[in-house]
Amino acid sequence: MSLTKKLADERRARLAAERLLELKQAELFAANRKLGKHAAELSNEIVETRAEVANVINENKKVKSDLQVANEKIEIAERRLWLSIASIRDGFAFFDVESRMIAANPSYLSVFDGLEDVRPGITYSEILQTITDEGIFNIGDTPASEWRQMMQERWHQPTPEPIVLRLWNGEYIKLIDQRGHGGDIVSLALNITDTVRYEAKLKREQQKAEAASRAKSAFLANMSHEIRTPMNGVVGMADLLMDTSLSEEQRLFVSTIKNSGEALLVIINDVLDYSKIEADKLDLRPEPFDLERCIHEVMTLLQLSARQKGVDLIVDYDLFLPTIFVGDPGRMRQVLTNLIGNAVKFTSHGHVMVRVVGVVRNKGTEAELHITVQDTGIGIPSDKVDHIFGEFNQVDEAQNRAFEGTGLGLAITRRLIALMSGEIWVDSVEGEGSNFGLRLTLPVDENCDGLPTPLPSSIRHVLIADEAEINGQLLKRQLEQMGARVSLCGAGDKALRLAEQVDLVLIDQDLPEMAALEIAESLRARALDVPIIVLGSDLASIAGDERMMLVQGSLNKPVSRGDLFARIAQAVQQQQLVDKPSEPPAAPNLLRPMRLLAAEDNKTNRLVFSKLMNSLEMEIEFATNGEEAVALYQSFSPDIVFMDISMPKMDGKEATRHIREMELATDKQTPIVALTAHAVDGDKEGILSAGLDHYLTKPLRKAAIFEMITRYRPDDVIDPFVEDLAVADSPIDTMAQASG
Repeated sequence: MSLTKKLADERRARLAAERLLELKQAELFAANRKLGKHAAELSNEIVETRAEVANVINENKKVKSDLQVANEKIEIAERRLWLSIASIRDGFAFFDVESRMIAANPSYLSVFDGLEDVRPGITYSEILQTITDEGIFNIGDTPASEWRQMMQERWHQPTPEPIVLRLWNGEYIKLIDQRGHGGDIVSLALNITDTVRYEAKLKREQQKAEAASRAKSAFLANMSHEIRTPMNGVVGMADLLMDTSLSEEQRLFVSTIKNSGEALLVIINDVLDYSKIEADKLDLRPEPFDLERCIHEVMTLLQLSARQKGVDLIVDYDLFLPTIFVGDPGRMRQVLTNLIGNAVKFTSHGHVMVRVVGVVRNKGTEAELHITVQDTGIGIPSDKVDHIFGEFNQVDEAQNRAFEGTGLGLAITRRLIALMSGEIWVDSVEGEGSNFGLRLTLPVDENCDGLPTPLPSSIRHVLIADEAEINGQLLKRQLEQMGARVSLCGAGDKALRLAEQVDLVLIDQDLPEMAALEIAESLRARALDVPIIVLGSDLASIAGDERMMLVQGSLNKPVSRGDLFARIAQAVQQQQLVDKPSEPPAAPNLLRPMRLLAAEDNKTNRLVFSKLMNSLEMEIEFATNGEEAVALYQSFSPDIVFMDISMPKMDGKEATRHIREMELATDKQTPIVALTAHAVDGDKEGILSAGLDHYLTKPLRKAAIFEMITRYRPDDVIDPFVEDLAVADSPIDTMAQASG
């Protein structure tokens, strides 16, 4: 091989090697570039991972720091909690679901002072065993095993009831245990020793107060009884003495004694009622009662004092308003007596008028009543209007109290009206008069139809002769509402002229120039047979006048609508009988005298009672004690018994029980009426529960006693009353009316 060829081959080989080297270098460069890029990416990933790791480490450090802070706070809170629990006086303990003590404060453990076994880890059963073994609690006579059983049963209840236990040293612990959701129990042991001792002190004070209240009530009851018994003699004998022949000076003295005694009784009643109000023991006893009749009864009570002053008493009761309601008649009468009595007391001339209007609601089952008591008296200064409803207050107390009284009447009235869910107010002008008003809503009695009695068909035109215009106008309006035509006059001569044109004459007792009986005499002299009814406030003064035979009836003023319409019907019927031919008299009935038994141990009271009955055609026997009353009941067979309650040997209630037992074998039940000086709350119920029919308080009142005799008079006895006896003018004891 030539050198040239060799050189050429070498050159070719070198060039190929160079090209291969370049190629390999290029590949190596590419690989290096790729490796560098990958290294850069890996480096970036490492940097990012390091950053993330750093963040995690930082977060871990922060969490660890927060946990440490939280743990420190928890330790502080727990330390403070236990410090608080340890410092409180009451015991505090935790028990797990297995009733094992987890922890307890020193107050809880102090009960077991000196007993090392009572500590966290002890069970509730072991605590109970320790309590009974060591006598820590005073369990009384209860056996230890029974007491532990009772406490275990309580412990396992879902919601254990609190229990009060007494420690050996006299302190009291109240255990309050509460079960949690997981079954753990928190137990509180409250030291209530101070509370128990304070409650015991309050109880002792309450017992003392109740004893004092009972002593006061007993004192009031006893004083009421003791005062009423002699007052019965004073007022009763004065009442009887007034019916005898007396000089004007003697009549004044007797009247003063009687009025003073009755004033004392009013004071006693006010004090008794006020004491009941202060003790919140004044209750209402609802029953059906006639409101209009109640008003007229009060007017009758006050008629005498009003007539002596020349004051007219007037009642204006809405003609179409029901009269029978359900309420407490005694308290209603007391309210009316206070209001009307005050009006009469403070009125020296003019009139006192009671007006009743109302609205019937709820299909006639109840009525809203507005009752006003208007007078023409001294009035009330504007700055004293609120003052008068206070206790022991009077308008004129700065003027040496010219008018007598306790000053309790209106205070009691306001409280009574409040008890009835009503309201009371007053409008007054000093020197012109006052207007007391009250608003009440009362149920209407189901047996009340509310309709007035119609006038007889023959009464078309009525003459009213009355000097007092307000009286005449009131009667005129009532009769016109019933369909009659009414003529009104105020003098006797005009009444004589108008009487020939009417069907009925209503004439006032004392007309000027010519009195009622003179007018009746003149009309009968003319052979005018029109029915005549005399109206007056002092009918007793003309009861014995022969000319009363010329009229068909008389009515006390103020006149109730029921009495008015009934008397009109009776007068028309009597006049029709006069016009008929007379018939031969019927054979007389064989009637016996009515028999009355009165049981009374007080000699004075027996004398008063016998004098009251002196004018009656009756057989009367007296018993001085309950045993005599029972014996006389068997031998005398009375038609009515008046029974004193406080008597020696056997009291009135026991005597009544014996009488009622004897009556069980017969169909007879004799009416027995209590005449007693007991007048405090509860006396009436206790007396009536013994079998008595009625309850009247002393002093004895002729009108109330005569009313009982009239009510229970049998058909086969002689009418014991003398004709035209003026019973209505006898005073009626306020308490007797309120209670009977």
